[in-house]
Amino acid sequence: MTPDVHRSIETVWRIESPKVIAALTRKVGDVGLAEDLAQEALLAALEQWPTDGVPPNPGAWLTSVAKRKAIDLWRREGRFAEREGEIARRLEAEQEGGVAALEARLDDPVGDDLLGLIFMSCHPVLSTEARVALTLRLLGGLATPEIARAFLVPEATVAQRIVRAKRTLAEAKVPFEVPRGEELEERLPSVLEVIYLIFNEGYSATAGDDLLRPALCEEALRLGRILAGLTRGEAEVHGLVALMELQASRLKARVSSTGSPVLLMDQDRSRWDLLLVQRGLAALREATALGGPLGPYTLQAAIASCHAEARTAAETDWPRIAALYDALAQVSPSPVVALNQAVAIGMAFGPEAGLRAVDELMAEKVLQAYHLLPAVRGDLLEKLGRQVEAKQEFERAAALAQNARERQLLLERAAKQ
Repeated sequence: MTPDVHRSIETVWRIESPKVIAALTRKVGDVGLAEDLAQEALLAALEQWPTDGVPPNPGAWLTSVAKRKAIDLWRREGRFAEREGEIARRLEAEQEGGVAALEARLDDPVGDDLLGLIFMSCHPVLSTEARVALTLRLLGGLATPEIARAFLVPEATVAQRIVRAKRTLAEAKVPFEVPRGEELEERLPSVLEVIYLIFNEGYSATAGDDLLRPALCEEALRLGRILAGLTRGEAEVHGLVALMELQASRLKARVSSTGSPVLLMDQDRSRWDLLLVQRGLAALREATALGGPLGPYTLQAAIASCHAEARTAAETDWPRIAALYDALAQVSPSPVVALNQAVAIGMAFGPEAGLRAVDELMAEKVLQAYHLLPAVRGDLLEKLGRQVEAKQEFERAAALAQNARERQLLLERAAKQ
């Protein structure tokens, strides 16, 4: 298999696997089995697609193959007399309808299967960490190392969470459904967290050679919009959608023609997507109109709106951004929020003030392997004319960065000192 073919299949898998796993979970009722079947379908694709080519609807092809694998499995194990037999017979009937019928079902714009899979993965029977890790695995198609980077925890920890989560869901016989009423409110915060983490993996990939994975951003936005339509009275859902719309508006400006990252203050704002900006600002207005204290996503959307409304980088209202980060730190305190707040302080009140705020975070354990901590410190030191120290910080940040594009940018900044 040539590298190009392998990359094509890998790309298709990244995009289609969540839909395939969701469709299978709805049918077989076991998310662990659904993922196993999807993986078997992937193996079949790796064998056939290099010769036959990628089919017009790869998701339908993978799902069809996975359903046949399920039927074969239950036949081999002699379980046709059990519940699995009834499911298998339904799958056989669907298979007889042909790929065209399957394609029509998979192209359902509402996406209830994907939404159902998110809520199943975020069931209260699981810990918050397990809910997020499992959904990132199933819905975002992320590998264990990528999830570990998102959480700043060891890979082994994430792997254990995923395995235990799938086993717990199976043992508890958690239904595949979109909850309503009080149960929806109870499970909504972790669902929002998952959707935003999926978006972030697309907006700034934690590993690999590409800075962006637009398909993940689009999927997270689609899921967020669906959720907003189902929960119109939930301000934070609209706040999250606003945040993602506003951040997604910058995607085309975030990379140069060579694929290198372009920092926010250096971006060509004429390349920002004005439609997404307008949609984001409208969602933010909807979130704030619902009243009550602003939640973390709505506050972050308000911060993003400060950038969106500034015609040039110089016109950015950094004091307001610093104040919004202060409010965010009260609502959702974390070392990463504190680091972003330090950046805003540096922009609003000078690099000396920003550096003092950053230095207060140096002892935070969860930031020790976080490449943006030395990157921010290096930027502030550079502005203060302390080039030797800035060079050391940029080099340290590059050593910690897992994304090849970010690492190269940091090395270039170090070389300029």
